[in-house]
Amino acid sequence: MNPTRSRTLRGALVALAAGSLVLTGCSSGSSGGNKSEESAKDKEAAKAQSAAVEYGDAAASKGPAKAVEGAKEGGTIRVYQEDDFSHLDPGQIYVSDAGQLAGLIHRGLTTYTQAEDGSLTVVGDLATDSGKQSDGGKTWTYTLKDGITDEEGDPITSKDVRHTIERLYAKHITDGPTYIQQWLSGGPGYREALPDGPYEGKHLPDSVLETPDEKTIVFHFETAQPDLPQALAMPGYSVVPEEDDTKAKYDQKPVALGPYKIAEFKPGKSMKLVKNTEWNAETDPARHQYVDGWNITFNHSRADQSERILADRGESANAIQMSGSVDSSKIKQVIEEADDRTIKGYQPYVWQLNMNMDRLKDKKIRDAITYALPNAQILRPDGGSYAGEPAGGLLAPTLPGYEEGYDPYGKLDKPNGDIEKAKQLLKEAGKEGMKLTYAYANVPHRAEQAVIIENALEKAGFDVQKKDIDQATWYEQVGKVKNGLDIYMTGWGQDWPSASTVIPPVYDGDQIADGASNYSHINDKHVNDEIDRISKIQDPEEATKEWVELHKYIVEKVNPAAPLYFTKQLQIYGSNVGGARYSTVKSYIDLTQLYLKK
Repeated sequence: MNPTRSRTLRGALVALAAGSLVLTGCSSGSSGGNKSEESAKDKEAAKAQSAAVEYGDAAASKGPAKAVEGAKEGGTIRVYQEDDFSHLDPGQIYVSDAGQLAGLIHRGLTTYTQAEDGSLTVVGDLATDSGKQSDGGKTWTYTLKDGITDEEGDPITSKDVRHTIERLYAKHITDGPTYIQQWLSGGPGYREALPDGPYEGKHLPDSVLETPDEKTIVFHFETAQPDLPQALAMPGYSVVPEEDDTKAKYDQKPVALGPYKIAEFKPGKSMKLVKNTEWNAETDPARHQYVDGWNITFNHSRADQSERILADRGESANAIQMSGSVDSSKIKQVIEEADDRTIKGYQPYVWQLNMNMDRLKDKKIRDAITYALPNAQILRPDGGSYAGEPAGGLLAPTLPGYEEGYDPYGKLDKPNGDIEKAKQLLKEAGKEGMKLTYAYANVPHRAEQAVIIENALEKAGFDVQKKDIDQATWYEQVGKVKNGLDIYMTGWGQDWPSASTVIPPVYDGDQIADGASNYSHINDKHVNDEIDRISKIQDPEEATKEWVELHKYIVEKVNPAAPLYFTKQLQIYGSNVGGARYSTVKSYIDLTQLYLKK
């Protein structure tokens, strides 16, 4: 998935203030540790994130969720948010800001529970368990729990689940995940199977999606889909009750199944959540309903969020950053003065410099670009060492199979780049002085990064032509096949802990289309064939090994995108907020555990 916290910008991290700090070796305040100790802790947490996910049985799927030690009830949590949520309709949710909100108001067939070490188990949410597979993993059966209703008290039945899946085929659903639709209906052209969704009375055949009774849902796939329980846990597959579906208008007023519901929403200004009195804790293994409500206001920059919560006065003592991060200009102060009020961890995202292979056909040129880039310097405007670390490859530390130290282009050994190597390659290619059209989003930290990248590439012998693009349309512009650009940055992270959610969507030649995620337009026969082959492997450990080998081939033999840096999360919360921990599912503060101390 693309990292984003902006209503209109799918995939770009929102702007950090210019003037970032590099904090290697900086004191970490009250923790008494230093940056290297913090990094070691981060790596241990990443190992938990990248561990194989367990599939829970009926016992693991029962509510209520395990109580948070010391939790109290009552009060309202204050949320400072930079932008309005990208979507409220779960079928449209595929970004992190709305994904955070979804954990409070939406529910699906499955969800995750998180152990104290950060490891994850997929459990039944609305379903009685994480799913029962048969026919070698081609068939999955789910049974709904008793006592599940929406905020209006109407019971949820298998008909609602069927409707939820089928409405994703309709043309007004444009931004959500497409895994299950493609698995059910044959790939990128899945909409042809039900072009109007269920709204004209048509349905997918029972041989594909079956509801034999009010409590049972059966998925039938052409090939085995061992990751279905994790896919169903995505916010994009949360249930939309059939009777309440208002099609495109549902994005403004969804019906809640989670512990909270929307009481008031002023787009672009504010949102208030109150308790959903129809939510039944006995059915929910993951969420709590400790606070009475959530008061969310928008248009707070990261600097404003950081300043307010750091001050810890009045309502800011009850405040959190929901999908924002500590502003780069405030990191040092936050670490020194309020480290005990922060959550930290690796995010699943890898930032890369995509090289348009339709235009940059010579690998020596792509290699020259890669060697020239000073990854450590490029990271600085995005928050420095507390916000990430230079990347040697295209798989994040949160993925199973991640190899620490993998560094074929010397990005870790030479974090300031290897200009001489880049010059040599460019000379061998006979392209000294070659023009490169470099696009960047017109936000402060991307503009600062653009200067760093421009300087490095020009030292290597390129003639860089910079082009700024409005952040509101960034992914729309670079996502065009005929985008007229040579190089541009994108970020991508796993949808669940498997390289199957990274390599196929980003590096499969079958995924070259306007709006698709193959931003480099790589179309390599070996890569395409291997994706098809590995996707059919049922043993997760065996599949992981094969994905890792394919990743090495992509990086070393093709090089469609230069790895830049892995991202880390740093958020601050008020002193009256209890239960704060890092969510290894969301890569943000875990909203399901929070309470107010007084």
